[in-house]
Amino acid sequence: QVQLVESGGGLVQPGGSLRLSCVASGFTFSSTAMSWYRQAPGKERELVAGISVPGGLTNYGDSVKGRFIISRDNAKNTVYLQMNSLKPEDTAVYYCKAAVALGGWRQYDYWGQGTQVTVSS
Repeated sequence: QVQLVESGGGLVQPGGSLRLSCVASGFTFSSTAMSWYRQAPGKERELVAGISVPGGLTNYGDSVKGRFIISRDNAKNTVYLQMNSLKPEDTAVYYCKAAVALGGWRQYDYWGQGTQVTVSS
């Protein structure tokens, strides 16, 4: 059973920082690309950051580039999202996603339940 458990969300003032964690189980984490998405009320779910299997390749959504950093620790089956210089518009539920390889050519996206990040003064 694939499981993705996010943690680290909470309330923070503008300009502050948070570090989100996503602990994975039920698949071979070290061979799976991981990413973070977020969804704010009234908005579509959007890509925040992605990281490759070896961790050397990353990509970021335009709105967070230069402020957020994605990383992974394969020994701990964990992907992180360091969020700095937070803005009110960063307020959203943040979701961890695993692109899990299935038998044959198939892949399937698994999602965590999300963690709420609220940026407010």
